[in-house]
Amino acid sequence: MSQSKMRRLRDRSNGPATLISEGCKITGHITGSGDFMINGEIDGDCDLQGSVTLAAKGFWKGTLKAETVIVSGTVEGSIEASGNVEISDSARINGTVTGASIAVAEGAIIEGVMTTTTRPEPLEFVEKRQD
Repeated sequence: MSQSKMRRLRDRSNGPATLISEGCKITGHITGSGDFMINGEIDGDCDLQGSVTLAAKGFWKGTLKAETVIVSGTVEGSIEASGNVEISDSARINGTVTGASIAVAEGAIIEGVMTTTTRPEPLEFVEKRQD
């Protein structure tokens, strides 16, 4: 099995990310390319070419549209990823999640609909139940 398939999205980052710090609030439509790290609050929509990481204290209200999305914070609205979506155990999502593949950690709270746009083969399945 290839190690590249096992790496997390945030480990594949190329170069420094655009940082929106805790305590910062942005209202409106965001466009751009590259990697984005959101620790603050966004009230609006985006159409970004690259990855978006919403940190544990980050808050997003609106449509978050990017290539790949990693959520550890709170989203009220929709997530539309052309690639993969990772949802960590501290994430809270109220809305729809769409992506090529979606990984959800135990403990995440999702109120809404999740839809995958592709049907990739599972990396590995291990049966842990015993009769």
